[in-house]
Amino acid sequence: MSRIKTKSADLKQKGRKGFIPYITAGDPSLEATGQIILELERSGSDIIELGVPFSDPMADGPVIQRASERALRNNVSARDCLEVVRRVRQQSEVPIVLFSYLNPLLALGLETLGDQLRDAGVDGVLVTDLVPEEAGEFVSRVRPSGIDTIFLVAPTSTDERIKLVAEASRGFVYAVSRTGVTGVRQSLSDAAASLVERVRRFTDLPVAVGFGVSSSEHVDEVWRHADAAVVGSRIVAEIENNAGDPNLVPRVGALVRLLVSGRPARG
Repeated sequence: MSRIKTKSADLKQKGRKGFIPYITAGDPSLEATGQIILELERSGSDIIELGVPFSDPMADGPVIQRASERALRNNVSARDCLEVVRRVRQQSEVPIVLFSYLNPLLALGLETLGDQLRDAGVDGVLVTDLVPEEAGEFVSRVRPSGIDTIFLVAPTSTDERIKLVAEASRGFVYAVSRTGVTGVRQSLSDAAASLVERVRRFTDLPVAVGFGVSSSEHVDEVWRHADAAVVGSRIVAEIENNAGDPNLVPRVGALVRLLVSGRPARG
């Protein structure tokens, strides 16, 4: 059983909902990324989304775009991302999903990609610009290595497309709360709840909701209808705002504890 499936079963058995933070690998440094992943787990995260920096992150808003730019200035590659995961695996079994665009993964070599991901300790992969209709070869390369393939559905998705995504997905289905790019928002779209219900008609997989989830109130709202909440830009902004602070890692942990439990962030 994969780490993602094991974690999901554990959450269900305990009657808990999941929290999935996103960070960009190499922002502000590869060393800090490893430390932040461990702190995210200690602070209540259940699955980690690790972003592979890319020069044209078309699904991402300004906050994550800037994180990719900073990481690329540090010459961070997809191979470096795997090395971060490999180091984390010396201390942690937290499930890690590689969040990427297709080109950086193709640079690793599609023929051996599944084995490379598995050997590094990656549990799942979400390729933002890869649609199920064109994912056959990719899935056939990575899934035999035990890598969960995660795809996106949006409020504009037809039932036919939701069914297609559900059939192609393993681990969980990622429901985009609204159309557009990632980013901090003041409120969530009303479409998220109905989208989750539509997804549930086609799969028993957990459904995670992301894009615009930015506060503890948003997380609580997502938890009322979905299995997990994904928070990206809010956490990446915290990293950006405290990149030179020696207390960066505990500050990120404090934010996550606030998002998960509503307790005031300290430090």
